[in-house]
Amino acid sequence: MQPPSPRRLSRRTLVTATAAGLVAAVAAPSRASGAASFRFHTVGRVKAAADGFVRYSWPGIYFEARFRGTGVGVLLDDSVNDYDVQVDGRTAATLVTPGRTTAWVRGLSDTEHRVCLVKRTESPWSEGRFGGFVAAAGGAILAAPPARRRQIEFIGDSYTAGYGNLSGTRDCSTNGGVDRNTDSDLSFGALTARHLGADYQINAFSGRGMVRNYNGSSPGTDFRTYYDRALLSVEGDVWRKPADWRPQVVVIGLGLNDFSTPLNPGERWGTEAELVTAYESAYHGFLDKLRARYGPRTFLVVSATGLGSSPFAETVERIARTRNARGDERVGHWYYDDAALDHLGCDWHPSVRDHRIISGLLDEHLATLPLSW
Repeated sequence: MQPPSPRRLSRRTLVTATAAGLVAAVAAPSRASGAASFRFHTVGRVKAAADGFVRYSWPGIYFEARFRGTGVGVLLDDSVNDYDVQVDGRTAATLVTPGRTTAWVRGLSDTEHRVCLVKRTESPWSEGRFGGFVAAAGGAILAAPPARRRQIEFIGDSYTAGYGNLSGTRDCSTNGGVDRNTDSDLSFGALTARHLGADYQINAFSGRGMVRNYNGSSPGTDFRTYYDRALLSVEGDVWRKPADWRPQVVVIGLGLNDFSTPLNPGERWGTEAELVTAYESAYHGFLDKLRARYGPRTFLVVSATGLGSSPFAETVERIARTRNARGDERVGHWYYDDAALDHLGCDWHPSVRDHRIISGLLDEHLATLPLSW
């Protein structure tokens, strides 16, 4: 639940090819003429830059395109984050803090392909920049693939972001650290969205809670401070929601950081009961915001998981009951837990295996909703 500290990472690039006969390489960047025409599809929170790149900082953002030919290049300017390049549904390359470059995937059959660039890591204190896709000589970038009719938004903290899920050991200080062991594309939200054939946003910020951050850190801010932003580190930034982003389901997972550590002297809440009251009030206000933004038909799923003797789970369930009693039947409660969860991600976070289990539990819950999609 604790966020990675802001730090300067060494610039290095690792590219791995996973498909037979595939060649991946890194070259000097081309101009971002492709991004200027937006010949790719994304529902992520991005902002256009003057040079044709797009800027972003939330985890799990992805860009999809169609191309014809034997290779495709990915224009990036990012020395902080890691990415996967997927071609025709398979990971063709993994890029680690690539810097300003064009990463190429070559050796493909000379036919039509689909490419997807996925941001694996969190970067709340810095931004990534994507300049579009370019085709290898003799090929062409085709019209962008259409948006999916199904849309889901995931709101949460490190669990939602997939923090440290690749690690396999709770102490990941000797196997690459949190960043190298995080893959938001393998988080439960991304897994469920793909299973349902849905476009999705992962709006998650490790260490942030509804009113209280992990161990009382960064007082005066919480998840709500950042939710409306496209670029998390830019105070006052506002993401302009496109008219066509209207998710049928929003899954909210905020509260682990509010309740996982005891209150410290000097915090705003003198007792746990006071914290619960503030949490409930803020949660209702946040649900009011989502309801106003997305309308009465969107299902708002408030979620919780086991957290010892804390009041987290029962408080979230009470919030859902209260909304229902007020006449909003499209607020639902989802409690997830399973004896098979091993929490072998970094710092006791869910592992990739755990995320698959949680995704299955979410699939089961969503199947009970009268979704008309």
